[in-house]
Amino acid sequence: QVQLVESGGGLVQAGGSLRLSCAASGSGFSINAMGWYRQAPGKQRELVAKITSGGSTNYADSVKGRFTASRDNAKNMDLQMNSLKPEDTAVYYCNAEGVVFDRSLFKAFDSWGQGTQVTVSS
Repeated sequence: QVQLVESGGGLVQAGGSLRLSCAASGSGFSINAMGWYRQAPGKQRELVAKITSGGSTNYADSVKGRFTASRDNAKNMDLQMNSLKPEDTAVYYCNAEGVVFDRSLFKAFDSWGQGTQVTVSS
């Protein structure tokens, strides 16, 4: 089983910065894509940024030019958030998609972290 743990959330004033980190753990797995999603109160979960195994990165229009996603190895992913706005306030979730070798079979997985709160005050 692949587990994801996020860290780095918190409270920051508008215009400030935060860096989120996500670490994957487990055994016998390979990650194809990792991404950050967020969910604000009363809203649906939305994609923030996603990095594929080929290295391409997709960003939500609302964060382009302010957020930067990066993977420092096959199991970790960061999200540098600059020029934060109150509308960025949400719970941020890490997601990983890939395959895991379990009981002599390769199985697809889609794992989520527990989420980390980001609050931006005006």
